[in-house]
Amino acid sequence: MTAKRGDTDAGPAMGRLPATRIGLLGGLTGILCCVGPAVLALFGVVGAGTAFTWATRLYDGYAWWLRLAGLVVIAVLVWVSLRRRNACSIAGLKRVRWRLLGVLAVAVVTYGVLYGVTTWLGSFA
Repeated sequence: MTAKRGDTDAGPAMGRLPATRIGLLGGLTGILCCVGPAVLALFGVVGAGTAFTWATRLYDGYAWWLRLAGLVVIAVLVWVSLRRRNACSIAGLKRVRWRLLGVLAVAVVTYGVLYGVTTWLGSFA
């Protein structure tokens, strides 16, 4: 077996958990009900009124499902990231616990910012 760059005698390098990317994808998935129609309206695919109606119906009916999907995306991406680092254990989680809190913080901030932007855009419809 050949040594990989970053390997030490203690095993493969842990590297850093891509907290920002995972958090952004989780937050975006959680607010997809509003962002999707807003993006379609901004690109001119649908009108603002149609996008507002779609976003309202999606948010009213599926908001909690999409938030749950965002948490699932976060969990799967963290699991894949830890598996690639051979750190998918309690000890591995303890090593990256602050990064995991960073993932959740980025996801919540992403969700909040996108919610604010789409709500602001909805005021023009």
